[in-house]
Amino acid sequence: MGKATGFLDYQRTENLSVSPLDRINNFNEFHPPLAADERRRQGARCMNCGVPFCQSALQLKGMVTGCPLHNLIPEWNDAIYHGNDDHALSRLLKTNNFPEFTGRVCPALCEKACICGMNGDSVTVHDNELFIIETAFKENYMKPRKPNVCTGKKVAVVGSGPSGLAVADQLNHRGHKVTVFEKANRPGGLLMYGIPNMKLDKRIVRRRIQLMTEEGVTFITNTQVGESISAKQLLDAYDAVILCCGSGRPRDLAAENREGSGVYFAVDFLSAATKQVLYDTGVDTDALDCEFISAKDKHVVIVGGGDTGNDCVGTCIRHGAKSVVQLEMMPKLPDTRAASNPWPEWPKVCKTDYGQEEAIAVFGHDPRIYQTTVKELVRDDEGRLAGLKTVRLSFEHGSPEEIEGSEAFLECDLLLIAAGFTGCTDDIAQAFNLELASRHTAASEPGSYKTNVEKVFTAGDMHRGQSLVVWAIAEGRACAKEVDEYLMGYTNME
Repeated sequence: MGKATGFLDYQRTENLSVSPLDRINNFNEFHPPLAADERRRQGARCMNCGVPFCQSALQLKGMVTGCPLHNLIPEWNDAIYHGNDDHALSRLLKTNNFPEFTGRVCPALCEKACICGMNGDSVTVHDNELFIIETAFKENYMKPRKPNVCTGKKVAVVGSGPSGLAVADQLNHRGHKVTVFEKANRPGGLLMYGIPNMKLDKRIVRRRIQLMTEEGVTFITNTQVGESISAKQLLDAYDAVILCCGSGRPRDLAAENREGSGVYFAVDFLSAATKQVLYDTGVDTDALDCEFISAKDKHVVIVGGGDTGNDCVGTCIRHGAKSVVQLEMMPKLPDTRAASNPWPEWPKVCKTDYGQEEAIAVFGHDPRIYQTTVKELVRDDEGRLAGLKTVRLSFEHGSPEEIEGSEAFLECDLLLIAAGFTGCTDDIAQAFNLELASRHTAASEPGSYKTNVEKVFTAGDMHRGQSLVVWAIAEGRACAKEVDEYLMGYTNME
C-alpha cells in the first residue's frame, strides 16, 4: 500500500476530456492524460484491500463485477505511486495482453467493484492501467519478446479481433508457430473496424500488430476461410485451428417496409466510417472496399441504446447529421443506485456516454427515447426512407407490450440498427461442420473451448456470444492454455 491515507488525502481525478463542441470536429481521441505526478497520486488512492473485489470477477444477480482478467490491480497501483513503472508494467502484462485496448474501451468492471466506491469515488483503475502501458511504449519498455523455445507445433487462428489476438499472443510466446487469418484488409477485427477512431485510435491497433509481427506471429489478411482457403486445408496444414470469428449476425428489425434504401446495420455503418477516416488521413491509401454511408444533413434514427448505438450517435454528429434520435426499447435506468442494487453489484444506473453528451451539446437535448420501438418504416413514392412510425412499450407484465394509441411519427432518412448480435455467421460454422449452441454460438463442454471437431477450438464472441473486449481477451487466454495442453500433453501457461 503506497500511502496509507491516500484514499483520504486525494480526490478521484479522471483523465481530461476535450469539450463536446470541440471534439466533434474530428475523429481524434479526446481524453488527454493527466500529468504523471497527478496520476501517481491517483495510484495512492488504492487501499490494497485484503480482499480486492476489483480483480474478482464475481457474478452477482446474473451480472459480473470486477475484472474478468483478474488484473493484479493493487500491486500495480502501488508501483505507480512509487514511480516503479517497469514493475507496474510487468504486473499488468502478467494478466492482460492488451491494456492499451482495455484502458480505452473497457467499461471498467474493476472500478464498479472498488471498495473505495462503496462510500465514495472508486480508484481510477481504468486510467491508471492506460498510464502504465502508454508510459511503457513511450519509454521503450515494450520491445519485441521473441519466444525462447520452439515446440514445432503450428496453430492457425481464424479472426484477429481481441480474442484471436490474445490466443495468438499467448501461443506464440509459448513457442508455437502461429498464423492468423483475417478476412478484412487489416488485422484487428472489431478493434480496427467496429470501434470508432475517436474511441480507439487505429494507430494503437497497428502498433500492437507490428509488435506481434516482430515477435513472430504471421498475419494473413484478405482471406475468407471457406472461400480463399478451405477448412480442410487448415486442418491438414496445422496442428490446431482456433476459430475467433466473433458474433457476426446482427439482430434485424421486425417492422413493416423494412426492406429498401436508407437502412443499415450499425456494424456496416461504423466499419465504413472508420475506413473513410483511414483513407482521408492517409493511413490506408488502398481503394475503399465498401460504400461510405454518410449521415451529413440526414435525420438519423438509431435503434439500440447500448455502446454500439452510442458510437453511432457520436459518428453521425461528426458527419454533420441534421438530427439524431436513439431509440431504446427498455425503460430508463435510475440515475443513482437503487437500494436493491448495493455495492459491489454492477450498478444498474443510467449512463450518459460521450455520444449522448455530444448530442446534448449540439441539439440541446438527450437523443434517447425510452420504451419505444419502430413499428413501420414510411417511404415516399420512389421508395426512399422518409420517416418511422414508432410505438411506446409497456413492461407491466414482464415482456414488452405495445401501448395502444401511443403511435408517433419520426422524421428519418437514415436508420441504423444497433440492436446487438445473434451469434456466429453460418459460413464458418458450416465450413467446419460445427455444432452450435442455443445462442448460435460454437458449442463446447462447460469450461472448455474445444468444439465437436477434432483439432478445432473456439474463443471470444463466437464462443460466449456478444460481449466486451475484456471478456474476449480473457477467453483467448483461457483457450490458449487448453490448446497448449492439447498440443503438448501438459501446459505451464497461466
